[in-house]
Amino acid sequence: MSDETEQRESMEFDVLIVGGGPSGLAAAIRLKQLAPDAAVCLVEKGSEIGAHILSGAVLEPRALDELIPDWRDDPPALATPAKDDRFMLLTETKAFKLPTPPQMNNHGNYIVSLGNVCRWLGAKAEALGVEIYPGFAASESIIEDGQVKGVVAGVMGIEKSGEKGANYQPGMELRATYTIFAEGCRGSLTKTLMERYDLRKDAAPQTYAIGMKELWEIPKEKHQPGLIWHSTGWPMKSDTYGGSWLYMLGENLVSIGFVIGLDYPNPWLSPFDEFQRFKTHPEVRKFLEGGKRVAYGARALNEGGFQAIPKLVFPGGMLVGDTAGFLNVPKIKGTHTSMKSGMVAAEAVAKALEGEDRPAVLESYPEALKASWVWSELESVRNIRPAFAKFGMWGGLVNAALDTYVLRGKAPWTMTHHEDHATLKPAAQAEKIAYPKPDGVITFDRLSSVFLSNTNHEEDQPAHLVLKNPGQWKGVNWDQFKSPESRYCPAGVYEAVGAELGNGEGEMRLVINAQNCVHCKTCDIKDPSQNIDWKTPEGSGGPNYIGGM
Repeated sequence: MSDETEQRESMEFDVLIVGGGPSGLAAAIRLKQLAPDAAVCLVEKGSEIGAHILSGAVLEPRALDELIPDWRDDPPALATPAKDDRFMLLTETKAFKLPTPPQMNNHGNYIVSLGNVCRWLGAKAEALGVEIYPGFAASESIIEDGQVKGVVAGVMGIEKSGEKGANYQPGMELRATYTIFAEGCRGSLTKTLMERYDLRKDAAPQTYAIGMKELWEIPKEKHQPGLIWHSTGWPMKSDTYGGSWLYMLGENLVSIGFVIGLDYPNPWLSPFDEFQRFKTHPEVRKFLEGGKRVAYGARALNEGGFQAIPKLVFPGGMLVGDTAGFLNVPKIKGTHTSMKSGMVAAEAVAKALEGEDRPAVLESYPEALKASWVWSELESVRNIRPAFAKFGMWGGLVNAALDTYVLRGKAPWTMTHHEDHATLKPAAQAEKIAYPKPDGVITFDRLSSVFLSNTNHEEDQPAHLVLKNPGQWKGVNWDQFKSPESRYCPAGVYEAVGAELGNGEGEMRLVINAQNCVHCKTCDIKDPSQNIDWKTPEGSGGPNYIGGM
């Protein structure tokens, strides 16, 4: 709840949208299409629209076709029609082409820079009259009499000590009849709203993955525009869910990435190093040799699917997009479902704004969503991801084939998930993993990678990564799991130091290099005792991904 003693200026809108990703922008555009006179505001914590957007994206244009039917006449930069699908099973030295599952058939889709798509959508929204405020981080929800009334955004100038500095700005109260939360995966405000309104009461636990991505420029003779290449298998063990993508877009760009489910059991596993090791496979290396890495980033993904969707509405607000978890994991796509959820929410809001009696809880939004293609699409693939957690890679592949080709998504059961932070084995019971040193040509270290993400945070601000109970770290994270956060963080934020490791003096302790944070939220998800809390830093902080990301 907002601090009532703080004097802030306020602005009033009909609708406030928190987050400038595909779902938030689609909601904004749809609202102005249906209610041109509505006052609509969108705030984005990144320095610009698209600055924090990371995805190796193949866009299924279904929702975009509904929102902007003539978009192909003026497409986003770098949009490349999909041409060749390849689905590979990797061993350490070999690659075997498997039949492409129907969900991964990309005929009619486009390889895109999702950041560019969002910038393009942002321009469309502004042209319709949406007020967009980038670099304006929403730090708290305004809740009065149990109802969300908007957010506080733009607080700046608080020093590390917690005192108000010379450049302190209290921020503004952005108030609205309805607030649409489109924060993306593990949104900081959404996390508190989940607890406040018990939105996960009837949902399965959400499960997540971490996705890491690099953008490469490769020699033109190696470039195959429209190639969509996925793999499963090596370097992952059979008890760990993971896979890759390699997409060729533009004239010489390759988006290459690796995804690892955060329900992995081995605390010695380093997702970043697994990604680097993956690039050394002969079938992958051949694409990259002679090329240059130009960008890097990482982010968490919701993988819980249909059974993990929370309650979507509460007094004054609603959840859309990846903040609610609409990713279709077998399809490896979520932009189309996220955009459609934003559009359906906008339609419910526009209808409510027509009348004098505006209900606080817009139940018409989830009702309409359940009648849309989003719901049936996610319901039909609900058992594929959890089967990999239950049966391992080989059992998961068998189940996926059974569910897809025999049961056709209509199994009379629904598998559930477990919480990712509860899956780690004690370090003493797990096999240590030896990773090769980076060569600086195909494989790289964390710090040089973070440099390419253009990450920056104002140094004299309170750390946005905090331990709820600092005294708990040694007994749990170190003594039991040997500091898994120093390995699962893809940006080198967490560092265990002390005499036992020879990199410090005295008892083991945790150093948090918050300035390196690329806002992936993995630590907030995977910490075994849920002791790490990710909070929103000052606006414009974090990565600034270039246009090709």
